[in-house]
Amino acid sequence: MINVAILGYGTVGSGVFEVLNENKESISRRAGQELHVKYVLDLRDFPGQPVEKVQVHDYEQIVSDPEVDIVVEVMGGVEPAYTFVKKALLAGKNVCTSNKALVAKHGRELMDIAKEKSINFLFEASCGGGIPIIRVINSSLTGDEIDEVTGILNGTTNYMLYKMSTEGCEFDTVLKEAQQKGYAEADPTADVEGYDACRKIAILSSLAYERYFDFEDIYTEGITKITPEDMEYAAKLGRTIKLLGTSRRLADGTCYAMVAPFMLGQNSPLYSVNDVFNAVFVHGNMLGDAMFYGSGAGKLPTASAVVGDIVDAAKHLHVNIVTNWNSTPAVLKPLDEVTGRFFVRIKKEAAEEGWQEGMQKGMEKGRQKEREANILGMLREKIPMETISRITHYSLDQIQKLGKLHGLL
Repeated sequence: MINVAILGYGTVGSGVFEVLNENKESISRRAGQELHVKYVLDLRDFPGQPVEKVQVHDYEQIVSDPEVDIVVEVMGGVEPAYTFVKKALLAGKNVCTSNKALVAKHGRELMDIAKEKSINFLFEASCGGGIPIIRVINSSLTGDEIDEVTGILNGTTNYMLYKMSTEGCEFDTVLKEAQQKGYAEADPTADVEGYDACRKIAILSSLAYERYFDFEDIYTEGITKITPEDMEYAAKLGRTIKLLGTSRRLADGTCYAMVAPFMLGQNSPLYSVNDVFNAVFVHGNMLGDAMFYGSGAGKLPTASAVVGDIVDAAKHLHVNIVTNWNSTPAVLKPLDEVTGRFFVRIKKEAAEEGWQEGMQKGMEKGRQKEREANILGMLREKIPMETISRITHYSLDQIQKLGKLHGLL
């Protein structure tokens, strides 16, 4: 029997507990041994619920128990998750997590500890919810040189953009609706500003290119400035707007990565990925194009991915699974050196003001050139500079510089 401890009994934690109990027989068969939830850590109490029998409030009870083989971290955030996970690994316990913030910031360090201890730090559920994209990149595509990873990595923003596109909703309206349905947090900043997608593309890129992508170095732009008017223009062009996380490995060995709204045409495989679904497009030099699609968030899809890691850990309790994540930092090409096409929408009033301002500046520049031509003509006629200054209102110093520039003085 393999004992499991779950840290956190929120949305994902309760989902993991439910999946492990609901499908216990088939999961244990696939793992090769019975999987048993021995502890669930949470500060709250859940009287009358099945979890009450295994609930604890003290983490030390878990980390000091030699019978615990696998620790599942589904608390979220960097602390205390980082401290708890590191202690578990140092104690020789396998760890499975859905925490992208933890993986993006401390993943390499935690993987190194797991390797030294001949155990595993697994994080399939940190990207793409129920889509098994990390296992695909780390294992199934090891025969390929991957040169592009692009994905719709955040279900909340994809739902919001879909509603704005199909129903013409304003940003604030659709955000409130997403919060009411439980798709968006009370503080939606991480989703709508692109930070969540940024951490995910950093993780996927680090695995795909075997270089460390620091999420803080990746250009990130959210969807807060997108309007129904943008969606309307996109539709007229036969396109739609999606928030993408994208990265590429270039021929010179450098990479670029960014998170931003993109306008996609109907020929894009990501064009029809709507609602809360996620999808990841991968290009390899042997595979060519491939896309992985599925539920990007939610209690049970994410829990399913976590349980997949638990089974993997159970099969490799004392054997480290090689992870293609190098500690060498990726060399990121500045975005101003990367070419691309952009959609620019300008209000009529602003365009007219800009035209008038441009005309005014052009006329002024023309008058200046005319005055300077007159000054040069007078210098050629040997007219005194004092006289030229009185006529043109140019200073003697300006006239002298102009004359020297044209070889007349």
